Parts: sequence; C-alpha cells; structure tokens
Amino acid sequence: MNQSGPFATGACTCGEIQFELTDRPLFVHCCHCTWCQRETGSAFAVNALIESDRVKVVKGQLESTYLPSASGKGQTLWRCPQCKVVAWSNYAGAGEKMRFIRVGTINNHDIRPDVHIFTSTKRPWVLLEPNIPCFPEYYQPKTLWPDESQERWRALMTKE
Repeated sequence: MNQSGPFATGACTCGEIQFELTDRPLFVHCCHCTWCQRETGSAFAVNALIESDRVKVVKGQLESTYLPSASGKGQTLWRCPQCKVVAWSNYAGAGEKMRFIRVGTINNHDIRPDVHIFTSTKRPWVLLEPNIPCFPEYYQPKTLWPDESQERWRALMTKE
C-alpha cells in the first residue's frame, strides 16, 4: 500500500461523502453494456477496480441499493444519501471484497480505462482510443492485468 498518503481522493456531488483510495486500482474498465448505459444514463460506465480495504471513507455514510444485473448475480450500489450519486458498487463474484469505484467521483486524478468491454453495444458515436484493448463482450483478466494486479487479486480471493 501507498504509505505517503492516498493515491487519490473522491467525493459525491454535494460533498457529504468523501473517500480515499489508499493504493492504485487493480484495473480500470470502461463498460459499454446496455445495463451500464441505462444505470448511468450515459453511454458507458468507467469503474476502477480496487480492494475494499484500500478504500477509506473519510466523511459521511453511504447507503446501499441492490440492483439486478445481466449476469444474474446482481450488484450493490453505494451512494450518497443526500445527492444520490453512486460512489461505487460491489459485484462480479467478489462481493464485498472488491469495490468498483465510479471514476467520475475521483477528484483531480487522470485515471483512464485499461480496457473497453461490451463494445458490441457501444453507442456508434463513441470513438475509442486505438491503443486501449477493446472486447465485444468480456475478456480474460489474466491476459491483460499486470502481474502485480493479478497477485493482489489472488491474495484478495484467498482472504476469509
């Protein structure tokens, strides 16, 4: 973990919720699936994947909302009780161990996507950078994640 201070800070729109990422995210997804489009009211969602114990809430208390998902496993959204902005979600089989931080809630940090997923349903006017891997559906993390991220993932999944 980063011992010299947070890697990044984040907040909701009204500032009631403030948080810190104490380390670099494992990987960053830009998801173009129709579920993310509908849930965000936008063309895609950008999520920074990071272990839950590396996210520190420094102000406020988030509320949770459960939503179904295309996978059938559902997801829990964590949002500000005042302005209702979603700060992160938990899903994809990792449960509470992993946070999918909404990159738009991160303050003054240039966190960019490492991969574009579910591009088969991408809006036709969204142009993708040619140097970022793109997949029509999902991908195999072992093929793209850096070794350090894969080690952190394995360590996370072996925790009780």
